[in-house]
Amino acid sequence: MNKLLAVSIAALLSGCTVGPDYIKPEINTPTQWRNSVKETQNTTNSQWWKQLNDPVLNRLIHQAIQGNYDLKIAIARVDQYMGLYGSTRSNLFPKFSGSYNAQTGNPSVINPAADDQVNLSGNMNWQIDLWGELRRANEAALANFLSQEATQQAVMLTLVSEIAKTYVNLRELDKQLEITKETVAALKEGLRINTLRFTEGYTSNLEVQQNDSEYQRRSAQIPLYEQQVALTENALAVLLGSNPRAIERGLPIDKLKLPAVPSGLPSDLLVRRPDIARAEQQLIAANAQIGVARAQYFPNIRLTGNVGQVSTQVAGLFTPGANFWTVGSAVLTPIFTAGKIAGDVRAAEAVQKAAVANYRKTIITGFSEFENALISLIKTQQQQDKQNDRVAANQNYYHLSKVRYEEGYVNYLVELDAIRQLFDAQIELTTARADTFKSSIDLYLAMGGGWIVEQEKAATLPKPKPAVYFP
Repeated sequence: MNKLLAVSIAALLSGCTVGPDYIKPEINTPTQWRNSVKETQNTTNSQWWKQLNDPVLNRLIHQAIQGNYDLKIAIARVDQYMGLYGSTRSNLFPKFSGSYNAQTGNPSVINPAADDQVNLSGNMNWQIDLWGELRRANEAALANFLSQEATQQAVMLTLVSEIAKTYVNLRELDKQLEITKETVAALKEGLRINTLRFTEGYTSNLEVQQNDSEYQRRSAQIPLYEQQVALTENALAVLLGSNPRAIERGLPIDKLKLPAVPSGLPSDLLVRRPDIARAEQQLIAANAQIGVARAQYFPNIRLTGNVGQVSTQVAGLFTPGANFWTVGSAVLTPIFTAGKIAGDVRAAEAVQKAAVANYRKTIITGFSEFENALISLIKTQQQQDKQNDRVAANQNYYHLSKVRYEEGYVNYLVELDAIRQLFDAQIELTTARADTFKSSIDLYLAMGGGWIVEQEKAATLPKPKPAVYFP
Protein backbone atom coordinates (compact mmCIF):
# COMPACT_ATOMS: atom_id res chain seq x y z
CA MET A 1 0.00 0.00 0.00
CA ASN A 2 2.91 2.33 0.76
CA LYS A 3 4.34 1.62 -2.68
CA LEU A 4 0.99 2.43 -4.27
CA LEU A 5 0.81 5.71 -2.39
CA ALA A 6 4.35 6.65 -3.43
CA VAL A 7 3.69 5.81 -7.08
CA SER A 8 0.42 7.79 -7.01
CA ILE A 9 2.03 10.89 -5.59
CA ALA A 10 4.96 10.63 -8.02
CA ALA A 11 2.59 10.34 -10.95
CA LEU A 12 0.60 13.29 -9.67
CA LEU A 13 3.70 15.45 -9.40
CA SER A 14 4.90 14.40 -12.84
CA GLY A 15 2.01 16.30 -14.43
CA CYS A 16 0.64 13.53 -16.66
CA THR A 17 -2.39 15.06 -18.38
CA VAL A 18 -4.49 13.39 -21.04
CA GLY A 19 -6.20 15.36 -23.77
CA PRO A 20 -4.85 18.04 -26.12
CA ASP A 21 -3.19 21.18 -24.80
CA TYR A 22 -4.79 24.38 -26.04
CA ILE A 23 -3.17 25.94 -29.11
CA LYS A 24 -4.56 29.26 -30.33
CA PRO A 25 -6.02 28.82 -33.83
CA GLU A 26 -4.31 30.68 -36.64
CA ILE A 27 -6.35 33.66 -37.77
CA ASN A 28 -6.20 35.21 -41.23
CA THR A 29 -6.15 38.83 -40.10
CA PRO A 30 -6.25 41.52 -42.80
CA THR A 31 -3.42 44.03 -42.62
CA GLN A 32 -5.70 47.05 -43.04
CA TRP A 33 -9.31 48.07 -43.36
CA ARG A 34 -10.88 48.00 -46.80
CA ASN A 35 -12.51 51.36 -46.08
CA SER A 36 -10.64 54.01 -44.15
CA VAL A 37 -10.58 57.71 -43.37
CA LYS A 38 -7.61 60.02 -43.24
CA GLU A 39 -8.09 61.63 -39.84
CA THR A 40 -8.23 59.21 -36.92
CA GLN A 41 -7.39 59.43 -33.24
CA ASN A 42 -6.37 56.82 -30.71
CA THR A 43 -9.52 57.23 -28.60
CA THR A 44 -10.75 53.64 -28.42
CA ASN A 45 -9.54 53.13 -24.87
CA SER A 46 -11.05 56.40 -23.61
CA GLN A 47 -14.59 57.24 -22.53
CA TRP A 48 -15.58 58.15 -26.08
CA TRP A 49 -19.12 59.30 -25.25
CA LYS A 50 -17.70 62.34 -23.47
CA GLN A 51 -16.60 63.62 -26.88
CA LEU A 52 -20.27 64.40 -27.62
CA ASN A 53 -19.83 67.14 -25.00
CA ASP A 54 -23.23 66.61 -23.34
CA PRO A 55 -23.11 66.44 -19.50
CA VAL A 56 -26.63 64.97 -19.37
CA LEU A 57 -25.56 62.02 -21.54
CA ASN A 58 -22.57 61.46 -19.24
CA ARG A 59 -24.88 61.33 -16.21
CA LEU A 60 -27.28 58.95 -17.93
CA ILE A 61 -24.46 56.54 -18.76
CA HIS A 62 -23.24 56.68 -15.16
CA GLN A 63 -26.77 55.94 -13.91
CA ALA A 64 -27.10 53.03 -16.35
CA ILE A 65 -23.85 51.44 -15.21
CA GLN A 66 -25.05 51.62 -11.62
CA GLY A 67 -28.66 50.57 -12.21
CA ASN A 68 -29.03 48.48 -15.38
CA TYR A 69 -30.42 45.04 -14.58
CA ASP A 70 -28.80 43.23 -17.51
CA LEU A 71 -25.44 44.35 -16.12
CA LYS A 72 -26.45 43.24 -12.62
CA ILE A 73 -27.38 39.82 -14.02
CA ALA A 74 -24.01 39.58 -15.80
CA ILE A 75 -22.17 40.52 -12.59
CA ALA A 76 -24.09 37.86 -10.64
CA ARG A 77 -23.21 35.24 -13.25
CA VAL A 78 -19.53 36.10 -12.94
CA ASP A 79 -19.85 35.48 -9.21
CA GLN A 80 -21.71 32.23 -9.93
CA TYR A 81 -18.95 30.94 -12.21
CA MET A 82 -16.29 31.95 -9.72
CA GLY A 83 -18.10 29.71 -7.24
CA LEU A 84 -18.25 26.88 -9.75
CA TYR A 85 -14.55 27.30 -10.45
CA GLY A 86 -13.79 27.12 -6.72
CA SER A 87 -15.96 24.02 -6.38
CA THR A 88 -14.23 22.30 -9.31
CA ARG A 89 -10.75 23.23 -8.10
CA SER A 90 -11.48 21.73 -4.69
CA ASN A 91 -11.55 18.27 -6.28
CA LEU A 92 -7.76 18.46 -6.63
CA PHE A 93 -7.30 18.32 -2.86
CA PRO A 94 -8.10 15.83 -0.11
CA LYS A 95 -11.49 16.07 1.58
CA PHE A 96 -11.67 15.80 5.36
CA SER A 97 -14.78 15.22 7.41
CA GLY A 98 -15.66 14.31 10.98
CA SER A 99 -18.39 12.17 12.48
CA TYR A 100 -19.79 11.33 15.89
CA ASN A 101 -21.99 8.30 16.44
CA ALA A 102 -23.55 6.93 19.65
CA GLN A 103 -25.76 3.85 19.91
CA THR A 104 -27.16 1.64 22.63
CA GLY A 105 -28.89 -1.74 22.65
CA ASN A 106 -29.18 -5.18 24.27
CA PRO A 107 -27.68 -8.29 22.64
CA SER A 108 -30.25 -10.78 21.38
CA VAL A 109 -30.54 -13.76 19.12
CA ILE A 110 -31.55 -11.47 16.29
CA ASN A 111 -28.77 -8.93 16.94
CA PRO A 112 -26.05 -10.47 19.14
CA ALA A 113 -23.64 -7.59 18.37
CA ALA A 114 -25.91 -4.88 19.77
CA ASP A 115 -24.19 -3.03 22.57
CA ASP A 116 -23.46 0.46 23.82
CA GLN A 117 -20.88 2.19 21.59
CA VAL A 118 -19.57 5.73 21.09
CA ASN A 119 -17.58 6.52 17.94
CA LEU A 120 -15.72 9.77 17.20
CA SER A 121 -13.72 9.78 13.98
CA GLY A 122 -12.15 11.87 11.25
CA ASN A 123 -12.19 10.77 7.61
CA MET A 124 -10.10 11.57 4.55
CA ASN A 125 -10.92 10.94 0.88
CA TRP A 126 -8.63 11.93 -1.98
CA GLN A 127 -8.88 11.17 -5.67
CA ILE A 128 -5.37 10.97 -7.12
CA ASP A 129 -5.36 12.89 -10.39
CA LEU A 130 -2.96 10.57 -12.21
CA TRP A 131 -4.26 11.28 -15.70
CA GLY A 132 -5.11 14.97 -15.36
CA GLU A 133 -8.90 14.58 -15.41
CA LEU A 134 -9.35 16.95 -12.49
CA ARG A 135 -6.79 19.39 -13.81
CA ARG A 136 -8.55 19.48 -17.18
CA ALA A 137 -11.87 20.03 -15.41
CA ASN A 138 -10.27 22.85 -13.43
CA GLU A 139 -8.90 24.34 -16.67
CA ALA A 140 -12.38 24.24 -18.20
CA ALA A 141 -13.96 25.81 -15.10
CA LEU A 142 -11.43 28.66 -15.12
CA ALA A 143 -12.07 29.27 -18.82
CA ASN A 144 -15.82 29.32 -18.20
CA PHE A 145 -15.31 31.88 -15.45
CA LEU A 146 -13.17 34.08 -17.72
CA SER A 147 -15.81 33.69 -20.43
CA GLN A 148 -18.41 35.11 -18.05
CA GLU A 149 -16.10 38.02 -17.22
CA ALA A 150 -15.87 38.75 -20.95
CA THR A 151 -19.66 38.50 -21.16
CA GLN A 152 -19.97 41.12 -18.42
CA GLN A 153 -17.64 43.41 -20.36
CA ALA A 154 -19.68 42.82 -23.52
CA VAL A 155 -22.84 43.82 -21.64
CA MET A 156 -21.09 46.97 -20.41
CA LEU A 157 -19.92 47.82 -23.93
CA THR A 158 -23.39 47.27 -25.43
CA LEU A 159 -25.13 49.12 -22.61
CA VAL A 160 -23.09 52.31 -23.03
CA SER A 161 -23.60 52.21 -26.80
CA GLU A 162 -27.36 51.65 -26.45
CA ILE A 163 -27.70 54.51 -23.97
CA ALA A 164 -25.86 56.86 -26.34
CA LYS A 165 -27.82 55.75 -29.42
CA THR A 166 -31.17 55.93 -27.63
CA TYR A 167 -30.34 59.39 -26.34
CA VAL A 168 -29.39 60.52 -29.85
CA ASN A 169 -32.65 59.04 -31.12
CA LEU A 170 -34.55 60.95 -28.44
CA ARG A 171 -32.90 64.24 -29.39
CA GLU A 172 -33.64 63.48 -33.06
CA LEU A 173 -37.36 63.07 -32.26
CA ASP A 174 -37.31 66.22 -30.13
CA LYS A 175 -35.91 68.18 -33.07
CA GLN A 176 -38.38 66.70 -35.53
CA LEU A 177 -41.25 67.52 -33.17
CA GLU A 178 -39.94 71.09 -32.90
CA ILE A 179 -39.74 71.40 -36.71
CA THR A 180 -43.25 70.01 -37.06
CA LYS A 181 -44.70 72.46 -34.52
CA GLU A 182 -42.98 75.40 -36.26
CA THR A 183 -44.35 74.26 -39.62
CA VAL A 184 -47.85 73.81 -38.19
CA ALA A 185 -47.69 77.32 -36.72
CA ALA A 186 -46.69 78.75 -40.13
CA LEU A 187 -49.50 76.83 -41.86
CA LYS A 188 -52.02 77.96 -39.26
CA GLU A 189 -51.08 81.59 -39.78
CA GLY A 190 -51.25 81.10 -43.54
CA LEU A 191 -54.70 79.53 -43.18
CA ARG A 192 -55.91 82.52 -41.14
CA ILE A 193 -54.65 84.99 -43.74
CA ASN A 194 -55.98 83.00 -46.70
CA THR A 195 -59.39 82.67 -45.09
CA LEU A 196 -59.57 86.44 -44.69
CA ARG A 197 -58.37 86.97 -48.27
CA PHE A 198 -60.98 84.52 -49.55
CA THR A 199 -63.67 86.38 -47.60
CA GLU A 200 -62.53 89.63 -49.22
CA GLY A 201 -62.38 87.96 -52.64
CA TYR A 202 -58.62 88.20 -53.11
CA THR A 203 -57.97 84.44 -53.35
CA SER A 204 -59.78 81.27 -54.33
CA ASN A 205 -61.32 78.62 -52.11
CA LEU A 206 -58.92 76.12 -53.71
CA GLU A 207 -55.95 77.77 -52.03
CA VAL A 208 -57.75 77.85 -48.69
CA GLN A 209 -58.62 74.16 -48.89
CA GLN A 210 -55.09 73.15 -49.90
CA ASN A 211 -53.70 75.24 -47.05
CA ASP A 212 -56.15 73.63 -44.63
CA SER A 213 -55.31 70.13 -45.93
CA GLU A 214 -51.60 70.62 -45.37
CA TYR A 215 -52.25 72.17 -41.95
CA GLN A 216 -54.32 69.17 -40.84
CA ARG A 217 -51.75 66.73 -42.24
CA ARG A 218 -48.85 68.25 -40.34
CA SER A 219 -50.93 68.72 -37.18
CA ALA A 220 -51.65 64.99 -37.15
CA GLN A 221 -47.91 64.31 -37.03
CA ILE A 222 -47.47 66.12 -33.71
CA PRO A 223 -49.14 63.42 -31.53
CA LEU A 224 -47.22 60.78 -33.52
CA TYR A 225 -43.90 62.39 -32.64
CA GLU A 226 -45.04 62.91 -29.05
CA GLN A 227 -45.86 59.20 -28.84
CA GLN A 228 -42.44 58.24 -30.20
CA VAL A 229 -40.75 60.60 -27.74
CA ALA A 230 -42.58 59.02 -24.80
CA LEU A 231 -41.81 55.47 -25.96
CA THR A 232 -38.14 56.34 -26.42
CA GLU A 233 -38.00 57.91 -22.95
CA ASN A 234 -39.48 54.72 -21.48
CA ALA A 235 -36.97 52.56 -23.36
CA LEU A 236 -34.15 54.73 -22.04
CA ALA A 237 -35.56 54.48 -18.51
CA VAL A 238 -35.46 50.67 -18.71
CA LEU A 239 -31.79 50.84 -19.73
CA LEU A 240 -31.20 53.07 -16.71
CA GLY A 241 -32.85 50.48 -14.47
CA SER A 242 -35.73 52.77 -13.47
CA ASN A 243 -39.49 52.94 -13.94
CA PRO A 244 -40.88 54.69 -17.04
CA ARG A 245 -40.38 58.44 -16.66
CA ALA A 246 -39.47 61.64 -18.42
CA ILE A 247 -35.78 61.90 -19.31
CA GLU A 248 -33.65 64.96 -18.70
CA ARG A 249 -32.41 66.70 -21.84
CA GLY A 250 -29.04 68.22 -22.59
CA LEU A 251 -27.79 69.66 -25.87
CA PRO A 252 -30.03 69.58 -28.98
CA ILE A 253 -28.90 67.20 -31.67
CA ASP A 254 -27.48 69.98 -33.86
CA LYS A 255 -25.21 71.07 -30.98
CA LEU A 256 -23.74 67.64 -30.18
CA LYS A 257 -20.17 67.07 -31.30
CA LEU A 258 -19.29 64.08 -33.45
CA PRO A 259 -16.69 61.80 -31.81
CA ALA A 260 -13.39 61.37 -33.59
CA VAL A 261 -12.91 58.26 -35.71
CA PRO A 262 -11.00 55.70 -33.59
CA SER A 263 -7.73 54.49 -35.01
CA GLY A 264 -6.74 50.85 -35.00
CA LEU A 265 -5.75 47.88 -37.11
CA PRO A 266 -7.86 44.74 -37.59
CA SER A 267 -5.60 42.89 -35.17
CA ASP A 268 -6.64 45.32 -32.42
CA LEU A 269 -10.11 43.80 -32.41
CA LEU A 270 -8.66 40.50 -31.22
CA VAL A 271 -7.60 42.25 -28.01
CA ARG A 272 -10.30 44.85 -27.53
CA ARG A 273 -13.55 43.03 -28.31
CA PRO A 274 -14.97 41.12 -25.33
CA ASP A 275 -17.06 38.82 -27.53
CA ILE A 276 -13.87 37.54 -29.17
CA ALA A 277 -12.30 36.99 -25.75
CA ARG A 278 -15.45 35.15 -24.66
CA ALA A 279 -15.40 32.92 -27.74
CA GLU A 280 -11.75 32.02 -27.12
CA GLN A 281 -12.39 31.12 -23.48
CA GLN A 282 -15.30 28.94 -24.58
CA LEU A 283 -12.90 27.23 -26.97
CA ILE A 284 -10.36 26.70 -24.18
CA ALA A 285 -13.06 25.15 -21.99
CA ALA A 286 -14.24 22.88 -24.79
CA ASN A 287 -10.65 21.80 -25.49
CA ALA A 288 -10.11 20.92 -21.82
CA GLN A 289 -13.32 18.87 -21.72
CA ILE A 290 -11.79 16.48 -24.25
CA GLY A 291 -9.18 15.57 -21.63
CA VAL A 292 -11.91 15.09 -19.02
CA ALA A 293 -13.71 12.69 -21.35
CA ARG A 294 -10.56 10.75 -22.35
CA ALA A 295 -9.52 10.30 -18.72
CA GLN A 296 -12.47 7.95 -18.26
CA TYR A 297 -10.48 5.30 -20.13
CA PHE A 298 -7.97 5.14 -17.25
CA PRO A 299 -8.27 3.81 -13.68
CA ASN A 300 -9.69 6.05 -10.98
CA ILE A 301 -7.55 5.82 -7.84
CA ARG A 302 -8.73 7.04 -4.43
CA LEU A 303 -6.94 7.13 -1.11
CA THR A 304 -8.98 6.91 2.07
CA GLY A 305 -8.12 7.29 5.72
CA ASN A 306 -9.97 7.08 9.01
CA VAL A 307 -8.74 7.93 12.48
CA GLY A 308 -10.65 8.27 15.72
CA GLN A 309 -11.79 6.95 19.07
CA VAL A 310 -14.27 4.21 19.88
CA SER A 311 -15.59 3.25 23.32
CA THR A 312 -18.60 1.80 25.09
CA GLN A 313 -18.89 5.03 27.08
CA VAL A 314 -18.34 8.70 26.35
CA ALA A 315 -15.96 8.85 29.28
CA GLY A 316 -13.84 6.19 27.62
CA LEU A 317 -12.99 8.44 24.66
CA PHE A 318 -9.55 10.01 24.42
CA THR A 319 -7.91 7.09 26.24
CA PRO A 320 -5.00 5.14 24.74
CA GLY A 321 -7.05 1.99 24.28
CA ALA A 322 -9.80 3.79 22.35
CA ASN A 323 -7.65 4.82 19.40
CA PHE A 324 -8.11 3.35 15.95
CA TRP A 325 -6.96 4.20 12.42
CA THR A 326 -7.27 2.80 8.93
CA VAL A 327 -5.67 3.67 5.59
CA GLY A 328 -6.86 2.27 2.31
CA SER A 329 -6.99 2.72 -1.42
CA ALA A 330 -9.47 1.91 -4.15
CA VAL A 331 -8.95 1.46 -7.87
CA LEU A 332 -11.88 1.57 -10.28
CA THR A 333 -11.08 0.88 -13.91
CA PRO A 334 -13.44 0.60 -16.87
CA ILE A 335 -13.68 -2.79 -18.56
CA PHE A 336 -16.83 -2.63 -20.64
CA THR A 337 -19.01 0.53 -20.90
CA ALA A 338 -20.98 -0.27 -24.07
CA GLY A 339 -19.44 2.70 -25.89
CA LYS A 340 -20.25 5.32 -23.24
CA ILE A 341 -16.70 6.65 -22.92
CA ALA A 342 -16.15 6.66 -26.67
CA GLY A 343 -19.41 8.55 -27.08
CA ASP A 344 -18.40 11.11 -24.45
CA VAL A 345 -15.04 11.65 -26.15
CA ARG A 346 -16.64 11.99 -29.56
CA ALA A 347 -19.17 14.50 -28.24
CA ALA A 348 -16.43 16.54 -26.52
CA GLU A 349 -14.36 16.63 -29.71
CA ALA A 350 -17.39 17.77 -31.69
CA VAL A 351 -18.06 20.56 -29.19
CA GLN A 352 -14.43 21.65 -29.52
CA LYS A 353 -14.71 21.76 -33.34
CA ALA A 354 -17.86 23.87 -33.04
CA ALA A 355 -16.07 26.19 -30.61
CA VAL A 356 -13.20 26.66 -33.10
CA ALA A 357 -15.71 27.54 -35.81
CA ASN A 358 -17.54 29.91 -33.47
CA TYR A 359 -14.26 31.60 -32.53
CA ARG A 360 -13.33 32.16 -36.16
CA LYS A 361 -16.86 33.34 -36.98
CA THR A 362 -16.83 35.80 -34.08
CA ILE A 363 -13.58 37.30 -35.37
CA ILE A 364 -14.72 37.78 -38.96
CA THR A 365 -18.05 39.11 -37.66
CA GLY A 366 -16.09 41.69 -35.67
CA PHE A 367 -14.13 42.68 -38.79
CA SER A 368 -17.37 42.98 -40.74
CA GLU A 369 -19.13 45.06 -38.07
CA PHE A 370 -16.25 47.53 -37.93
CA GLU A 371 -16.12 47.80 -41.73
CA ASN A 372 -19.90 48.27 -41.90
CA ALA A 373 -19.84 50.97 -39.23
CA LEU A 374 -16.93 52.72 -40.92
CA ILE A 375 -18.57 52.84 -44.35
CA SER A 376 -21.87 53.89 -42.73
CA LEU A 377 -20.12 56.76 -40.98
CA ILE A 378 -18.48 57.91 -44.23
CA LYS A 379 -21.72 57.76 -46.22
CA THR A 380 -23.99 59.27 -43.57
CA GLN A 381 -21.59 62.22 -43.27
CA GLN A 382 -21.84 62.68 -47.04
CA GLN A 383 -25.64 62.50 -46.80
CA GLN A 384 -25.63 65.04 -44.00
CA ASP A 385 -23.54 67.46 -46.07
CA LYS A 386 -25.98 67.15 -48.99
CA GLN A 387 -28.96 67.60 -46.69
CA ASN A 388 -27.37 70.75 -45.26
CA ASP A 389 -27.13 72.16 -48.79
CA ARG A 390 -30.71 71.10 -49.47
CA VAL A 391 -32.04 72.87 -46.36
CA ALA A 392 -30.15 76.05 -47.30
CA ALA A 393 -31.63 75.96 -50.81
CA ASN A 394 -35.16 75.37 -49.53
CA GLN A 395 -34.84 78.17 -46.98
CA ASN A 396 -34.03 80.54 -49.83
CA TYR A 397 -36.91 79.10 -51.86
CA TYR A 398 -39.32 79.63 -48.97
CA HIS A 399 -38.11 83.17 -48.31
CA LEU A 400 -38.44 84.21 -51.97
CA SER A 401 -41.84 82.57 -52.42
CA LYS A 402 -43.15 84.27 -49.28
CA VAL A 403 -41.94 87.68 -50.46
CA ARG A 404 -43.38 87.23 -53.96
CA TYR A 405 -46.69 86.01 -52.56
CA GLU A 406 -46.98 89.01 -50.24
CA GLU A 407 -46.23 91.29 -53.19
CA GLY A 408 -48.88 89.55 -55.29
CA TYR A 409 -46.62 88.02 -57.95
CA VAL A 410 -47.48 84.37 -57.20
CA ASN A 411 -50.40 82.60 -55.55
CA TYR A 412 -50.20 80.88 -52.17
CA LEU A 413 -49.69 77.43 -53.71
CA VAL A 414 -46.08 78.39 -54.51
CA GLU A 415 -45.43 79.31 -50.89
CA LEU A 416 -47.21 76.15 -49.75
CA ASP A 417 -44.93 74.04 -51.93
CA ALA A 418 -41.90 75.81 -50.44
CA ILE A 419 -43.17 75.05 -46.93
CA ARG A 420 -43.57 71.35 -47.78
CA GLN A 421 -40.11 71.05 -49.27
CA LEU A 422 -38.44 72.94 -46.42
CA PHE A 423 -40.20 70.72 -43.87
CA ASP A 424 -39.09 67.52 -45.61
CA ALA A 425 -35.51 68.81 -45.97
CA GLN A 426 -35.27 69.75 -42.27
CA ILE A 427 -36.71 66.40 -41.13
CA GLU A 428 -34.34 64.44 -43.38
CA LEU A 429 -31.37 66.54 -42.29
CA THR A 430 -32.18 65.70 -38.66
CA THR A 431 -32.38 61.99 -39.57
CA ALA A 432 -29.07 62.15 -41.45
CA ARG A 433 -27.42 63.91 -38.51
CA ALA A 434 -28.73 61.28 -36.08
CA ASP A 435 -27.62 58.46 -38.40
CA THR A 436 -24.12 59.94 -38.46
CA PHE A 437 -23.95 59.90 -34.66
CA LYS A 438 -25.32 56.35 -34.52
CA SER A 439 -22.76 55.17 -37.08
CA SER A 440 -19.98 56.74 -35.00
CA ILE A 441 -21.31 54.98 -31.88
CA ASP A 442 -21.50 51.68 -33.79
CA LEU A 443 -17.88 52.19 -34.79
CA TYR A 444 -16.79 52.41 -31.15
CA LEU A 445 -19.03 49.47 -30.29
CA ALA A 446 -17.42 47.39 -33.05
CA MET A 447 -13.92 48.35 -31.95
CA GLY A 448 -14.39 47.40 -28.31
CA GLY A 449 -12.16 49.28 -25.91
CA GLY A 450 -9.92 49.18 -22.91
CA TRP A 451 -12.07 51.79 -21.14
CA ILE A 452 -14.36 49.06 -19.83
CA VAL A 453 -12.02 47.93 -17.05
CA GLU A 454 -11.37 51.48 -15.88
CA GLN A 455 -15.08 52.28 -16.00
CA GLU A 456 -15.88 49.24 -13.87
CA LYS A 457 -13.35 50.44 -11.28
CA ALA A 458 -14.67 54.01 -11.36
CA ALA A 459 -18.25 52.78 -10.96
CA THR A 460 -17.19 50.55 -8.02
CA LEU A 461 -19.07 47.58 -9.45
CA PRO A 462 -19.03 44.51 -7.19
CA LYS A 463 -16.28 42.01 -7.89
CA PRO A 464 -16.64 38.24 -7.39
CA LYS A 465 -15.13 36.89 -4.20
CA PRO A 466 -12.06 34.83 -5.07
CA ALA A 467 -12.25 31.06 -4.76
CA VAL A 468 -10.53 29.98 -1.54
CA TYR A 469 -9.50 26.66 0.02
CA PHE A 470 -11.10 27.30 3.40
CA PRO A 471 -13.70 26.97 4.67
